[in-house]
This record gives sequence, structure tokens and C-alpha cells, in this order.
Amino acid sequence: MTFDQPKKMDLRSLDISADNRAKLKQLFPTVFTETVDENGRLVESIDFEKLKAELGTFSDLFESRRERYGMDWPGKKDCLKIIQQPSLGTLKPCREESVYFDTTENLFIEGDNLEVLKLLQKSYYGKVKMIYIDPPYNTGNDFIYPDKYSETLETYLAYAGLLDGEGRKFATNTPNEGRFHTKWLNMMYPRLYLAKNLLSNDGVIFISIDDNEIINLIKLCDEIFGEENFVGIIIVQTNKGGQDYKEIAKTHEYLICYTKNEDTTLNEIEKDNVTMRYKDSIGRFNIRELRNRNPKFGKFNRPNLYYPIYVNSKSENEDGFCSVSLVKSEEYNIEVFPLNSEGKESCWRWSKELFCKKNSPNINESDVVAKQKRDGGWNVYEKYRKSTQKAKTIWDETEIRNEKGTIELRELGMKGLYDHPKPTFLVKKASLIGLNSDEGDIILDFFAGSCTTAHAILDLNKEDGGNRKFIMVQLPEPCDEESEAYKAGYKTIADIGKERIRRVIKKIEEEQAAKANDPQMQLPGLEEERPQLDLGFKVFKLDRSNFRVWDGTDPEMPIEKLVEQLTLHADHINAEASQEDILYELLLKAGYPLTSIVEKMEMAGKTVYSIAEGALLICLEDEITRELIDAAAEAEPVQFICLDRGFKGNDQLKANAMQTFAARNQGRDKEKQIVFRTV
Repeated sequence: MTFDQPKKMDLRSLDISADNRAKLKQLFPTVFTETVDENGRLVESIDFEKLKAELGTFSDLFESRRERYGMDWPGKKDCLKIIQQPSLGTLKPCREESVYFDTTENLFIEGDNLEVLKLLQKSYYGKVKMIYIDPPYNTGNDFIYPDKYSETLETYLAYAGLLDGEGRKFATNTPNEGRFHTKWLNMMYPRLYLAKNLLSNDGVIFISIDDNEIINLIKLCDEIFGEENFVGIIIVQTNKGGQDYKEIAKTHEYLICYTKNEDTTLNEIEKDNVTMRYKDSIGRFNIRELRNRNPKFGKFNRPNLYYPIYVNSKSENEDGFCSVSLVKSEEYNIEVFPLNSEGKESCWRWSKELFCKKNSPNINESDVVAKQKRDGGWNVYEKYRKSTQKAKTIWDETEIRNEKGTIELRELGMKGLYDHPKPTFLVKKASLIGLNSDEGDIILDFFAGSCTTAHAILDLNKEDGGNRKFIMVQLPEPCDEESEAYKAGYKTIADIGKERIRRVIKKIEEEQAAKANDPQMQLPGLEEERPQLDLGFKVFKLDRSNFRVWDGTDPEMPIEKLVEQLTLHADHINAEASQEDILYELLLKAGYPLTSIVEKMEMAGKTVYSIAEGALLICLEDEITRELIDAAAEAEPVQFICLDRGFKGNDQLKANAMQTFAARNQGRDKEKQIVFRTV
């Protein structure tokens, strides 16, 4: 009997450096597999059929192949296809719903998160430090889902009321459907796959989930992020009393954590109620025994850690500490071995080399000292200066319970507008572990809901003067017409999220104004110490591209449709698109963030937009002149983009423009050449 073998190659037979192999594994962790060779050794191999699928070849990925350990489900092949299909949409700016649009670096994007994640790939690839999401838990009727993969943008536009007529609708997922778990996996897989691309190399993702899909979610993340990048599962006590209508009263949910790279180090968090009892010239400290108190370790298995330490009893300071040494002398004459309370031989926690590095004859500078016990014996201590600790796998603080999220909305005057909002403490604690405070880290939440994440980031920045930025993505899911939210004027969940951010900003601004009017805050120098917080956000909405797409490749297309396509191709820019709409679409296509500073300037009598201090110049005028081309080339941007229709069919002028930039590029390195483009 024979089997069709997947096409693989032993990595050891390839001339691939360890560094390149690691890079390949980071980009495509799903294509690596472990097999046993003819000598019984475990080897790491590449599944080339799967690699072809990742790169866009889907011929017979799931047919005629040998069974193996892994996670497959109906629709996974379609997930891979949809990941690689480019979005035909764009993100249109909405100034009237924004706060401080021109200066803020925070974003709220209204739209289907799958399409939005595709649109963010170029501008935000590798720039997001942390992702937090609270996706649908798949408890039945709790998430909407596109009926067909191939029409995601059209489905969204119809759903959001942006298409005339009957478009494809989103559907809910119900437990009595045979593909209940499959639908959830098909919804999550492409979104997590695209989200991983946005994470920085030291990025981290936290995902809230409950019992219904945690097993599938972990398998999904193992495949997408790599099993080696799994950090842990945190148990979050969301309801101390428990859901007593179940056989076992459920009191918790989960928060799972993965990193982009296994070498990523997460931050420690402050210990609760830590008081440093002592102080020296370095700072405050506590003490802990240098002796290893674990009975599994001692002289019998750690002989190199069993050695004498000598104490100078005459060096005692006001706290009773004495200096120590590894060398016996007239001054250091009291010998101390690591013995437990029964007098049995234990061992020290430090080697002799580390002891010498940490020790100093000056007690005020040393990190190791001795102190006499009441029975006349001596203990050797390490000065312990840390007030932080690693996060633990059980979070049970009162502030993390579900009712706290409801209270926070009520305090903003939004009582009853959103069911079961997450408390900000949950996101704050995750952020303190995963983010820095002053480096402009970006946090992304593409299941934003009521925007607890944005609320948490604004609060954190207020508390510690940080400079964290957020990107919120939320579908304009309609509120039930009988709900309190709808009656209060909120037509969609996205409307609730935007209003929450506005109210949080207003609250912080009022607090800052009150402090500014406080006489105690008028002391010299305090004004300079106040952090300049980013209290704004730009709103963008998913819509069709401003550039009409050529679709004349169908051989069975009716002649009327073909004529229509040819007409569109002649003037491919939507007549209803504003200059700002086109500008931001070009920013995305050119790989610039949506929060880039845009300066409006005049160049040779024409309006030109300058982005990133002139690195990108965009002219959207309907008439391009030779003087404008010369001025743009003289400015030496990285890119210059203008409208093709601006040449008004003057091929000679367009050719001269290309020659002008080509002349500028002569003698330049390839990476420093000016890119001239027309759209």
C-alpha cells in the first residue's frame, strides 16, 4: 500500500542560514511541520504545497494528501483565498464626527474589520505594538457574518445601507447550525492572520474569550502566531458570585496572550502595597535571604553554591546590617555557611562570581549584607530593590469584574446603552504589560464595541503622561429599535463607541481645566511638567474606492456592460469624491499612516499637499503645468503624485514630466530616486 506524500524537503538539506530559516518561520509558521526520517530522528520540514497556498496557489491543497496533525475545517481554503484578495474599498475621512482631526494621532474606523485590516496592511505593517480584541464568544446569535467570501465589500456596503437595492446581508450564527464552530473559525482566521502582519517584531496580542471557543482559538493562534510564541492563558474573574443557573457556577473568562516573536519581553507590573523598609545611597530596598530556601537544592546537588561568607561585625550600621566578604581576615572573621533551620547544608542563590559583582565593603553601596539573629547566629541578605513582579495567570481584582464596565458607562451618562462592556482595568493591565508609556506605541482593537480600549488608553496616558495611540475598528452594527441606545439616538454600535470616546475626552479636558485653575497648580515649573495629551481622534468610514475598478476581463460580459467599463476607464475617478477623500486614499496606497501631518501649500500657482515634511507631494488639480512639474522636481520629494487627467491628453507634457524626474534621478542610488506617479 502506498500513500501520496506531501512535497517536503528536509531543512538540513537546504543551504539556509539559521537566521533566514527563523525569518521564514516568522513569516509562514503554518508551513513548517515535524516528521520522523528514516533514522528515526525528528526533523523540521517545509510543506511546499502549503507554502504555495500561502503565496497564492490553491490547486489541490487539501486533496490527495496524507493525514497529519493539524487544524482543518470546511472553509479554511476559502479563508486563505480571501486573505490574498485585495480590498476594493477605501477609508473616507469624516471630519464632522472627529475631535481635533488635523492634530490627533488616534483613529476610529467604521467598517467591516476584515476589509479595514486589508486596507491598513501597507501603512501599518509592523507598526502596532499591541492588539487587544474582545471578539464574539460564539454563544449563538451573537455575531454577524458575510454570506459569501467573494463579496465582502459589497456585503458590507449593503449591510451599512451604502448600496441601493438589495445587497447581500450579514447573517447571525446559531447553535443549531451544523457549521456553528466552522462559521466562527472562518470569521476569525483571516482577521487574525492579517492582524499578525500589523504587529511589530516585539508586538503582543491579548484576546478575551470564554469556554465556547477557547480550544479552537488556541489552535488557531498556534497556527497563525506559532506555538513557540504562546505566552499564557490568564483566568479573569469577571463575576465573583458566578452564573448560578448553570450546573457549575461560572465565575471567569479567559485572556490569552501571544507575541509576534518568542524573544519578546513583557513588562512587569507594580506589586500591591509594597513598602520599602530600608534606604541606602542607591535608594530604598527590602531584604531577602541569600540562602536558597528550596529543599530540592543544597550542597548535595549544587556544590558550587555552597561556600563560606565572612562577616565584619564591627561594621554594623543603624539598621543592624554588617558588611561581608568571601575572604577571611582579622576584620571579616565570622564564618557563615548556608544552613537551614535544622542545621542541614543548603546552598546560596548566587555564585561566587555574582556575589563579588554585587558586593562592596561600603554597606551603603553593597547589594549584599549580613544581620545577626536573636539566637546569636547570622543571616546573609540580598538587598531587594524591585517593586514590580511578573503578571500572574489569575486576575481577580474587584476592578476587573463585569459590573465595573457597566458602572464606567453609567458614569459617562451612557447607562444601558451597551450590554456587558469590558472594564477599562482589564485593558489597562494588559497595556501596562505589553506597551511602553512614552514611545508612541499603537494599540489596535478591531472588535472595538463600546470602545473600552480607547477609554483605557486615554486614561492611562492621563495617569502617567504617556504617549500611546489607539486604532479602533467597529462595524456599524444596527442597534435594536427597542433598545435604550436606539431610543437615545444611537443607530449603530459604532455611534456608541464614538460618543464614548468624545465623553472621555471631555471629562479629561474638564479635569485639566480644573487643575489649571487650582492655585496650587500655579507654582513655577509645574506648567512645563504637565503632559500634552492627545485628546482627539480621526473618524474614517469604509466605502468604495474613489477610483473605479476595471472589470472588463469577463469574456461573457454583455456589450452594454463592456461599453460602460470602457467609459469608466476613461475617467476612473468618482465624480462625487472630494479632494480630501482622494488624498487619504492615496496616503494609504503610498504606505503613509492616516495620521500623517498634511500641509496645504502653493507650488507654481497650484495647490499641493505636503506629507511627512515634503517626503510625499500630492497635487489633485485638474490642470498640470510645466512650471508645477519643475517646482515639484526641484523640491526633491520621495514621491510626487498627480492626477492623470490633469495633463488633459497632452502626451508631450506628460513625457516631459517623466523626463524631468528621470534627469533628477541620474546618478542617484536606486533607493533615493524620486518616484513620479499619475493616478
